[in-house]
Order: sequence, then structure tokens, then C-alpha cells
Amino acid sequence: QPVSAILEAAEEHRADVIGMSGLLVKSTVIMKENLQELNSRDLAARYPVILGGAALTRAYVEQDLHEIYDGEVRYARDAFEGLRLMDALIAVKRGVPGAKLPELKQRRVRTTPTPTPAPAPAGSTERGRSDVATDNPVPAPPFWGTRIVKGIPLKEYASWLDEDALFKGQWGLKQTRSGDGPTYADLVETEGRPRLRGLLDRLQTDNLLEAAVVHGYFRCVSKDEDLILLDDNGSELTRFTFPRQQRGRRLCLADFFRPEESGQTDVVGLQVVTVGSRIGEETAKLFAADSYRDYLELHGLSVQLAEALAEYWHARVRAELGIAGGDPEALQAMLRTEYQGCRYSLGYPACPDLEDRAKIAALLRPERIGVHLSEEFQLHPEQSTDAIVLHHPEAGYFNAGGRP
Repeated sequence: QPVSAILEAAEEHRADVIGMSGLLVKSTVIMKENLQELNSRDLAARYPVILGGAALTRAYVEQDLHEIYDGEVRYARDAFEGLRLMDALIAVKRGVPGAKLPELKQRRVRTTPTPTPAPAPAGSTERGRSDVATDNPVPAPPFWGTRIVKGIPLKEYASWLDEDALFKGQWGLKQTRSGDGPTYADLVETEGRPRLRGLLDRLQTDNLLEAAVVHGYFRCVSKDEDLILLDDNGSELTRFTFPRQQRGRRLCLADFFRPEESGQTDVVGLQVVTVGSRIGEETAKLFAADSYRDYLELHGLSVQLAEALAEYWHARVRAELGIAGGDPEALQAMLRTEYQGCRYSLGYPACPDLEDRAKIAALLRPERIGVHLSEEFQLHPEQSTDAIVLHHPEAGYFNAGGRP
């Protein structure tokens, strides 16, 4: 939302606090611009601000942004910390005796020299392709083009649920800082898993899940930083341009595919998964009823179930490509991607351009499973994910412009 729309909504609903969340790196710039706009409109004293999201850090918010904002600004690691901050902000605003905001984060000062970047490894060049192998076998997919799968039972992907991400990240279960009270393991057994079982039962009883996938395999080649997808006749369907690291191995996603000059074609997988719109409609009802904790718990579970479905389907893709033989048995090892290949979601460092979602949507046509792309390149319903799936044995997560 543009800052003007945020301020109009704050005025209309007589908001006490403004909250903003940023997923992408460019969000850090937008947050700063928004705070400066509040300053210019003399609204800083009126609106304390809570900031969060994957793109932000506590030190950046509570040091850098706090220095430029004329009012109060605090960082919330997750929605539950946001609720605690709201309690504190409202208590201070109402003059509750003893009420105060948490102390600002103090930045740690580096006391050791910054290490010198390692030179590019042998086999790589200052410009051009990295040293990623180009002689790995190219698997044969079971089909070319796209297919749809609907009505996937919950039991098939619920086992892929990352409980730590749910309990810690979404539900805010954690041991008290003082060490008093139950441990995290105790909280999981007494609160986390019982609530999880109850919600999963409710999702099935109320038929709130509509799990579906559209996925496909496409011929492809690479050229410099471009991944070029081809049709059956070898003509270009579309191309993705990915950033390259400026140091270390100088990796780029395009390097994990056969180069065009090799005369060989490779294969890339694309997928969009969703758990449907009904669960989003249910969370919206809870939010409208001011049932915020119930909303946060159900919303957090719905988001993690979409991730679980994506992991489950990625495992299916590896099996179809014949590269699943080395998959570990333990779920935590699977969640650490200790297997061949990798699944990359758009908006993250290796493939940051969200506009590429339009290219995936044009090829997969996810509207066939009820998923639509907004003008801002967001997937709707929210409980949906897209991905580019690589089979290369060296593929892994890395930061463009940095080291793996």
C-alpha cells in the first residue's frame, strides 16, 4: 500500500498505531521513505510505528530508522511481539502508572577486522559463468508441459509441516528470558501440539482446505545470467534473468543449467501450490470479530500448511525426476534441504524479481486452481506459493552479491 492509503485508513479508523511489514529488500527503503513522509506531515507524534517482516532487523529499525523518525518506532519480530508492543503503547498513551516501552536495541560494535573477501576459486572467471559443474546428468521428466492435481488430502502433506516454524515463528511459543517457567519443549507438548491437533481436526471437519497444485516441466538452456525456456520446437517461450554474486563463487541460478553453446537442453520445474481460499475467508472472519489470537494461530497454520504442501510436492518432483534416492529420512534434514536439487521462491536473494511471477503464471495458468496474480505480483489467496525447481546437485540457497 502507498503511504497515502495507509494514512487515509489510519485517519478513517482512528488508529492508535501504524504497523508495516516488509518481505523484500526494497522494503527497507520504502519504510524509511514512509517514516520521512509522516515527519513531513507532522504526524510522528500522533502515530507510533511498529515495523517487522523478513527484510528488516531490530537494529536497523530501532537505531537507523529511530534516528530519522520524530516519534516512537519499534521492531516486532513476529505478530505476537506486535501484540505485546500494542499493549505497551496503549498503556503509555493512556497514562497507566509504570507503563513504558521496551528499551531500544543497541547496535553491537565490531571489534575484529572485516575479513578480506576470498579470491574467486580456480575455474571461475572475473566475468561470466561460475565454476558450477556442467557435466551432471540431465534427468528425463515424466512429461513436458503442465498438469493439475486437486483435492490433495491433508494427511499427505501435513507430515511435512515445520513445527518449529509454526510454534516459534507463527505462534510465538518460547521460554521466558528469565528461564523461569516451562521450557520450549514443555510448551510444545502442553500447548503447541494439542492446539495444532485441534485446529487440524477443525480444518478437516469444516472442510476449510482445498489443496491443489499446478506444475510443469520445461526444456531450457542458459546464456550468461539468463535461463531460457523452450517449446517443443526449440523456440524461446520466455526467459528469466537472475543476479550474479559479485564475490566468492559468483553464483547465478542460470549456471545450474546447460549452457546454450553446449548444444544440449536441460529441464526446469515450475510449480504453484495453494491450500485454497476458504481458510483465508475463515481467518478474515476471526479478524473482523477482534479474535486476534485465534486469527493469528489459524492464519499462521494456514501459511505453514502452504509451505508444507510446497515441500511435499517438491519431493514428488524429485521422485519423478529420479533424483530422490539420496533424500534423508528425517523431516528436519529434509527441511534443511539435505537432498539433491533446490526449490527457489521468487522475491528472495537468488531470484528477487517479483515481476517474474507473471512469467510463471503465463506458463502454468494457476487460475485453474483458483490462484491469481495481483497487479503488485502477489499471489491470491495468500496461502499459496510459487517456485522454480532445479535438479542440479550443487544447487543451494545463496545471496546474490554475497557468499553462499
